[in-house]
Amino acid sequence: MAKTISIVSLESFPLVEPGDNLAQLIVKTMKREGVSLSDGDIIAIAQKIVSKAEGRIVRLRDVKPSEKARETAKVTQRDPRLVELVLRETSKIVKASQQIFIVENKNGLIAINAGIDKSNVKNDDSYALLPINPDKSARMIRSQIMELTGKKVAVVICDTYSRPFRRAQVEFAIGVAGIDPFQDYRGQEDLFGYIIKVKRAAVADEIASAAELAMGQGREAVPVVIVKNLSRVEWSEKTSANDLLISREEDLFSGIL
Repeated sequence: MAKTISIVSLESFPLVEPGDNLAQLIVKTMKREGVSLSDGDIIAIAQKIVSKAEGRIVRLRDVKPSEKARETAKVTQRDPRLVELVLRETSKIVKASQQIFIVENKNGLIAINAGIDKSNVKNDDSYALLPINPDKSARMIRSQIMELTGKKVAVVICDTYSRPFRRAQVEFAIGVAGIDPFQDYRGQEDLFGYIIKVKRAAVADEIASAAELAMGQGREAVPVVIVKNLSRVEWSEKTSANDLLISREEDLFSGIL
């Protein structure tokens, strides 16, 4: 029998405001659309609505740039106020030039502009910052959804990133709760008895990328999808999207920046 994995989009999800309870909004929207939740479902959530709910929206008019921000703005040719926002989220500048501004944020994530984004945020001078602790956000949303529904589910918070040596962008997992972000094939046999030595699938990132097919990036207004019948995951109560981050010693690309 053919295996079917379903990605169910919540098409009538409301616009999110600061202070909104995302778990309640998700459950209410599922009920309104007649979508049932089952044990083993994985709820993929766009980072932007998590940031909005947590009040991580900042208007540039309220930002006073520091001297360092002004100096960096001259190098990057960016608004000093935006640079100030980036620096507040940054633990280390990876590359600052007119073409690109890449930093390591306080959670260890390498991102352009510290993941700060303007898309799908109302007001011309408003920007969304990443959640302070995406894993903690995922755990809280998961716990509340399980309490509301009685179903054992997982949560993956997704965001869009570029990749070395590849054009365009894909979704990555920046927050995970309930599942191991990896599927480890090391030590297993392949079809012909060869012992696999390297292969680890970043299953949380694969879930995020699959979810984007239903979410979209523009006016689709689908920030939440439910992934059903995905058996290729290991359930875990001790998990973190930070496990997906590579160390400086392992990083093959840092030396070229």
